[in-house]
Amino acid sequence: MTHSIRTLVPADLPRLLALNNAAVPAVSELDAQALAALVQHSHLAVAVVADDAVDVALGFAILFVAGAEYASENYRWFSSRSNDFLYVDRIVVADGFRGQGLGQVLYDAIFGAARRELLAEVLCEVNLEPPNPGSLAFHDRLGFLEVGQLSTKGDTLVVSLLAASV
Repeated sequence: MTHSIRTLVPADLPRLLALNNAAVPAVSELDAQALAALVQHSHLAVAVVADDAVDVALGFAILFVAGAEYASENYRWFSSRSNDFLYVDRIVVADGFRGQGLGQVLYDAIFGAARRELLAEVLCEVNLEPPNPGSLAFHDRLGFLEVGQLSTKGDTLVVSLLAASV
């Protein structure tokens, strides 16, 4: 089965909300209004789909560039260190489709967008507490390096802040 990337459309939002909230605690939980606002204010929001079922998102990524009015603690940390980046606010692949290369398809599109826009790096964070060792290993394979750590949400979450050159 081959997969493609396409821009998110409003009809995707109910499925994306379910995918997002099924992935908690690897990503933060959202309600429908918060997800719609993220997509609306993002620089880029894409879905990975099977070529024979392009209407069903199997995963997604929501991305921001420097200078966005976005209150995320992690985004603000990155913004204080750089103004030349594409920030992965969240990337989710549906349970049952993980381990099939869809994360790689999404990141190929993310790095492609960063190259087209002449941005220096792609930034993201991965949970250290609660631990997400699979995601850390995946990002390590993609060439991400830790540039800091941040404790957020009243010290209930610790993240590894990662950067990869474009």
